[in-house]
Amino acid sequence: MDRLLRFFLNQFVQRGSITFVTASGMTFTCGDGTGQPVRVRLTTKEVARQLLLDPEMSFGEAYTDGTMVVERGSIADLLAIILDQPDIMPRWAKLQWWLRYLVRNIQQFNPRGRSRNNVARHYDLDGRLYSLFLDADKQYSCAYFETPDLTLDDAQLAKKRHVTAKILVEPGQRVLDIGSGWGGLSLYLAEMTGADVTGITLSTEQLQVSKARAEEKNLARSAKFLLQDYRDTSGPFDRIVSVGMFEHVGVDHYDTFFKRCAELLDRDGVMVLHSIGRSEGPGITNPWIAKYIFPGGYIPALSEVVPAIERAGLLVCDIEILRLHYAETLKAWRERFMARREEAVRLYDERFARMWEFYLASSEMSFRKQNLMNFQIQITRRQGIVPMTRDYIPRGEARLRSIERKQRPRLQIAGE
Repeated sequence: MDRLLRFFLNQFVQRGSITFVTASGMTFTCGDGTGQPVRVRLTTKEVARQLLLDPEMSFGEAYTDGTMVVERGSIADLLAIILDQPDIMPRWAKLQWWLRYLVRNIQQFNPRGRSRNNVARHYDLDGRLYSLFLDADKQYSCAYFETPDLTLDDAQLAKKRHVTAKILVEPGQRVLDIGSGWGGLSLYLAEMTGADVTGITLSTEQLQVSKARAEEKNLARSAKFLLQDYRDTSGPFDRIVSVGMFEHVGVDHYDTFFKRCAELLDRDGVMVLHSIGRSEGPGITNPWIAKYIFPGGYIPALSEVVPAIERAGLLVCDIEILRLHYAETLKAWRERFMARREEAVRLYDERFARMWEFYLASSEMSFRKQNLMNFQIQITRRQGIVPMTRDYIPRGEARLRSIERKQRPRLQIAGE
């Protein structure tokens, strides 16, 4: 088994330097010797067998269970090498990839009840966990780094400002925030623009926090939050925004999603959709991520999204690709999490902390080393609603900055 593992790993790992030590004591090094070397120990014979049978699933499970130990470097260092190979996946795993692709529609079938259960499994975790690594506003989506040296808090504020400028919202307009999270964007829209905002979420934990924050900011009248599925929402709305929610919709529900948005959006309305995306065409959700982190989730290709927008009778006015912004966001989250890792262990246990560490590190390296990105699509129902050139976006951001300087509260470190 060890020799077989060595043969296949030597085929796959062409860059970097990884030394493996098996449970029976065999030691071998893969790669071309470049970069910072990493050393990995496999503690059981079973983990070697699982890595051969199903590497995409068992790699994360082995680290989570402690049967794969990184003795030199970190799991982030190891994943930086693994996800930077000429082949995106080991050749012996491609048959499993195709089998998973054939059944991906079943895994992404997200009717109302299943959607709510999927959301609860991730977003209804102890709120203190997210306070360990998110910014003070608890933005759990890609930040917008206007400059490389921007702090996480400022980059998340820049994201809210950027999205707000794109939807051209005016005081008193009705805004729908689909997937409102802990309420940060909805509250920003209400406070900075004077809009009447409705945020919908399927997470009871997020709903409670959002309502409490609205009361604390005296925005309960202008920022309302509901435990509601987008399919059950009543309109119309002048503006619709959705940030970091579309990854949970599922391929088979894209038509439903955009047709519902078309019904909810006023004839003169504007919508902005912000989502993680893949640049290589349709794919599958990593099986480890699907099992342990985001059940029912999927990162869409633009080629899967735009046709659904067109079929709904909507017009695409602008598409912006945010390259590496999420890699930097995830790096900040990972570093914050590691700085307070012992608190995560006390909240849950050591295995959970390893699982979360692997999730953040693998996500970061997927954006940094492979071809994941974020896209923002601006949508209307008819022509002539948004300006012909994009200079209205920086003008809108400048106007919002001036308002922020007058109203911006003191930011706290996440978790305080």
